[in-house]
Amino acid sequence: MSSYTVTEATTFTITHARHIAAKVATDLKRMQRFYGAPSDAEIDAYEAELTLLLREEYIDKVTYGFRRENAWIPPTISYRASDLAGETVNDDDPGRVQPGADARNAGFYSYLSYSAAWDRLPEAAKQSFKKQLPFQRSGAPEPAINGYLQSDRTYSAGGRSLVRASVRACP
Repeated sequence: MSSYTVTEATTFTITHARHIAAKVATDLKRMQRFYGAPSDAEIDAYEAELTLLLREEYIDKVTYGFRRENAWIPPTISYRASDLAGETVNDDDPGRVQPGADARNAGFYSYLSYSAAWDRLPEAAKQSFKKQLPFQRSGAPEPAINGYLQSDRTYSAGGRSLVRASVRACP
């Protein structure tokens, strides 16, 4: 009887980051089609930001959607980054953004949480990296959720993934 071990190394590249970020941009285009926001320019900026953050593993979670009274409402979508650590996971097609949600009197908003890798960076490195981004985020408290999050898609490439969860209204 013999046994063997296989070791596989995957290098996450800018191409992998673009692949994942393009799927998020597709979700945002779908949201735009149904609800009128975000704009094309905002989608391009969010995609560029996400690509750079994914490449460097500086993102923990990002949420895009609508908020009313400082709470996320449907059709908000949240994405959490994870390292697959050798696991195989689906790379789903983007889409299935909830149509027909009541987004009246709600504004489009985005909220980002940085990863532990970001937290370990010296302040000078953070400032240098932020200069590459298409826009600057400011500090703010994370909105509450009016409803609950339901995981519904996974976008993956190169050993990393974004798990998508959509805000759903409570029954």
